[in-house]
Amino acid sequence: MSPDIAAASALPALLSREHAILEFNRRVLAQARRVDVPLLERLRYICIVSSNMDEFFEVRFADYIEAARLPNAGVSNRDLEAVAAEAHALIDDQYAAFNDDVMPLLHREGIVILNHADRDEGQRRWVDQFFQKQVRPLLVPVGLDPSHPFPQVANKSLNFIVRLAGRDAFGRENTIAIVKVPRVLPRVIRLPGPLAPRGKQAFVLLTSVIRAHLGELFPGRYVEAFSQFRVTRDSDLDVDEDDVTNLRQALRTGLTTRHFGQAIRLEVVNTCPAELSEFLLQQFGLPNAALYRVNGPVNLVRLNQLIDQADAPALRFPTFEGVWPQGRLPRQQSVFERLRSGDVLLHHPFESFEPVVQFLREAVYDPDVLAIKQTIYRTGSESPLMDLLIEAARRGKEVMAVVELKARFDEEANINWAERLEAVGAQVVYGIVGLKTHAKLLLVTRREDGRLRRYAHLSTGNYNPKTARLYTDIGYLTADPELTGDADAVFQQLASLGKTKPLRQLLQAPFTLHRKTLHAIEAVTAAARDGGPARIVAKLNALTDVPLIEALIRAGRAGADIDLVVRGACMLPPGIPDVTDRIRVRSIVGRFLEHSRVLYFRWGRGVEDEALYLSSADWMSRNMFRRIEVAWPIRDAALRQRVIDECLVPYLHDRCDAWRLDADGGYQRVGTDGPSAQHALMQLYQPDTGTDA
Repeated sequence: MSPDIAAASALPALLSREHAILEFNRRVLAQARRVDVPLLERLRYICIVSSNMDEFFEVRFADYIEAARLPNAGVSNRDLEAVAAEAHALIDDQYAAFNDDVMPLLHREGIVILNHADRDEGQRRWVDQFFQKQVRPLLVPVGLDPSHPFPQVANKSLNFIVRLAGRDAFGRENTIAIVKVPRVLPRVIRLPGPLAPRGKQAFVLLTSVIRAHLGELFPGRYVEAFSQFRVTRDSDLDVDEDDVTNLRQALRTGLTTRHFGQAIRLEVVNTCPAELSEFLLQQFGLPNAALYRVNGPVNLVRLNQLIDQADAPALRFPTFEGVWPQGRLPRQQSVFERLRSGDVLLHHPFESFEPVVQFLREAVYDPDVLAIKQTIYRTGSESPLMDLLIEAARRGKEVMAVVELKARFDEEANINWAERLEAVGAQVVYGIVGLKTHAKLLLVTRREDGRLRRYAHLSTGNYNPKTARLYTDIGYLTADPELTGDADAVFQQLASLGKTKPLRQLLQAPFTLHRKTLHAIEAVTAAARDGGPARIVAKLNALTDVPLIEALIRAGRAGADIDLVVRGACMLPPGIPDVTDRIRVRSIVGRFLEHSRVLYFRWGRGVEDEALYLSSADWMSRNMFRRIEVAWPIRDAALRQRVIDECLVPYLHDRCDAWRLDADGGYQRVGTDGPSAQHALMQLYQPDTGTDA
């Protein structure tokens, strides 16, 4: 931290990243208690928290534990204990919301989960048949003894530990057995309608089915005690890129061992006997603090299956489909022809992602298109865009795909796409050693009137049509020679590893993005010191980069007016008198995941004294120095105003989905019955409003 900031005695240490991540999950969990959110969606938020916490333990907390072992990493055992205690409290709150808030209301709405004790004779017969035909053949109970050691337990898999009385078939008194549950089995099973209580939809959990039949797995023995359990492991792939000749092969090999990394967390049900939980802790080499006793299923993520199976549309959000921007991109007009008259901005999910697919589709089938280049980060295992790239290569076009093999938890899908692209002759590269390619770029080169012309799509989000319906992002279609030339230079660099000429419009990490962002903040700071207009508004997913935080604090202390809309982790404590009291931080947690990155700077009164950027990067050190990222300016006045009006102003006035960050690192809901930015944008883009802008 710089001396002038450190000298401000009122400024405490920056908020920890781990605390900030857990606070975000608290805000997500709060959605499960909102009476204005449909009931099944409230359950979905609980599932989202479970998924987020899995990743927290697999990646963030695993790194935190490793840092605590290093002498100069700045993480003490006390820090580790504090984060663990906060995680315990959050998970306890999550199960309280599940048991006390959501499930009783679902029961009232006629959606019930029947435990064994709740099931009548007919239901038990059906469950027994299901177990015998669908479950029992796939279970392999393992009795532990010197020749049957504790089995390998995969990351996040469902298991049972059982304590047995009596002797086994060979007359021995081995008492502990493990039952591993295959992932292929459904975790939520709907009972046939005639078996459900009148007027209700009835479900049983797989854990309940197995629990009711545990004794059958150990004939001649008596089950004295048992518990579900689940272990979360360090799942970061550790590949030394400097010491491998084929990164794709090394990662594919690593994927086979990812499920068996270092254990980080052990979950058991709260009725698990102490001797069984202690036995499991010993087997996994975990301390007592790593034990999480939960009041319910050990994997709430799988309750998404109940949400999908329940026949209750009134308990879900109404269907929303993004509109095609007909007024700005007519369906009947060639995308290339339209872009020659000006840029097109798409605001997802309020506007459909289909125009992006159409842009690529037109390029694939246009005989005048010679080359297509695209970055691939998270496209999903099924992707019309990847299918189109494969078709383009088959048609003889020059196709270059920059596939990021290390997109966490998407590695396997990306490796598969890379192999399919290579099989049809596409040029596939894997970015730069040590840097993830996170920039979202699609470049098309077309022959027109005897010369070559480029068209590009740049985005704040991924090339994934599914998440484009759930995440807020900005897509930008352009034929601007400077922007498309810069995009081409980035692709050339990623392929050749050579130096490029300075980019004219794009800011690129790890080269210019951090430095130019600091310069923009410093320009605002200088204007504030001179008494002129000085304003910063940044919409981000995360703010954890210390130099950028320091620069913002300097700007605020100089008199700049600063609003930060940070959905997730924010380490800057706002509202400290005479230090950060001109900085306001809010977080929006609503129906859609806020994902767009929008940066606005004003350092004077003239038109030339402001800048607006869209970016693929958050303000995190990893994005600035360990990734390939881009940010680009919006120079068209009308498009710039549209971004301000849709992506910044509504979020600063949101009093429904907004949370305010306080100086102590806690968040307070701004309001409950005021305007919602997301709802306003949904209304703006409804087809029956007669407008698409």
